[in-house]
Amino acid sequence: MDTTLKEIDGKYVATLEGEMDTAAAVEVEEVLKPLYDTSGKDVIIECEKLEYIASSGLRILLGILKAAKASGSKVTLRGVNKEIKNVFTLTGFINLFEFE
Repeated sequence: MDTTLKEIDGKYVATLEGEMDTAAAVEVEEVLKPLYDTSGKDVIIECEKLEYIASSGLRILLGILKAAKASGSKVTLRGVNKEIKNVFTLTGFINLFEFE
């Protein structure tokens, strides 16, 4: 799993590549830890190369969403493939996140 976090044009942009299984989730959460305090900056999570997401990965994204909303920020998931979107649909998370 490869995870990067950058600040671009006043927004946080996180890129997720590979399989976010339970083992990878610990590393992903460490990289994305700054997103728990967005200070009002919007968050874009690039998922174009995300191949799999486990419940632990969903938990991380939900934590980021809750923290962002509390500070007035918006979280957008970009480039989510059909399989990952199906996971969001089955878990009900599809209604919580914005998708591009």
